[in-house]
Amino acid sequence: MKKYENTGSKDTRSGFGAGMTELGQKNENVVALCADLIGSLKFDEFKKNHPERFFQIGIAEANMIGIAAGLTIGGKIPFTGTFANFSTGRVYDQIRQSVAYSDKNVKICASHAGLTLGEDGATHQILEDIGLMKMLPGMTVINTCDYNQTKAATLALADHHGPAYLRFGRPVVPNFTPADEPFVIGKAILLNEGTDVTIVATGHLVWEALIAAEALEAKGISAEVINIHTIKPLDEEAILKSVAKTRCVVTAEEHNYLGGLGESISGVLALNNPTPQEFVAVQDSFGESGTPEQLMEKYKLNNQAIVEAVERVIKRK
Repeated sequence: MKKYENTGSKDTRSGFGAGMTELGQKNENVVALCADLIGSLKFDEFKKNHPERFFQIGIAEANMIGIAAGLTIGGKIPFTGTFANFSTGRVYDQIRQSVAYSDKNVKICASHAGLTLGEDGATHQILEDIGLMKMLPGMTVINTCDYNQTKAATLALADHHGPAYLRFGRPVVPNFTPADEPFVIGKAILLNEGTDVTIVATGHLVWEALIAAEALEAKGISAEVINIHTIKPLDEEAILKSVAKTRCVVTAEEHNYLGGLGESISGVLALNNPTPQEFVAVQDSFGESGTPEQLMEKYKLNNQAIVEAVERVIKRK
């Protein structure tokens, strides 16, 4: 089994901030818009170094999306930043009409996604955002797993033309992907080769999937682990190639199982190679207040839940 080392835990939102700092230096067309959350989105350095390209919109997220869409007409590449709940659900109409339908080159960047937002509770813990965004025609949807990958995705989006949604988080999590690993939008990353089951994970669940694979190896189960950072467009070839070998799959995500990564993969399998599948995801419910660790355990979004799902799905082969 290929081993991935935690080189030092960091929050993924800081990876976004580092990416924006670098983009500010490299690309004069990149502009940043924030809805009164500069510190939370790690915009501090960008604002300090490029005040003429930073726009503090205030608590007016719909207005922020409209301004961003307008800036693209002049050739600017706007990156908007606020919490995932406010980046998607609150402004869905503006995104649909002004960005997606109009095919504007806006990068919607969303922090504090999922249950790991923690103590702020269900009103802020959006678990539907991937589904909302992937349904929009032409929208690229990216959900990164650690600091390095979030920074790389931020840089890649500046060179990608078209509307895009970048989802990342609040808590400190293991940083394990190589700092120099190329980020190719729409291309899955094979982390571990296996023969008995395919584990497809995204976001914070990727590290949990690697831990689960080690536990399964000790039980004599060979798990293939795939990191899906781009949920749309989905790397169907990588999924089908793996499942043709293992003949069963477990999907793992910090999102409602309705509308998320797992649902996208089940659609691919239904059309090409019907395969037993188990979902490690939130089961059609809202979250609640608690620490990220407490919530991930209660809602069964950890490595133990992945192991149990693998044991169930293998029996269904």
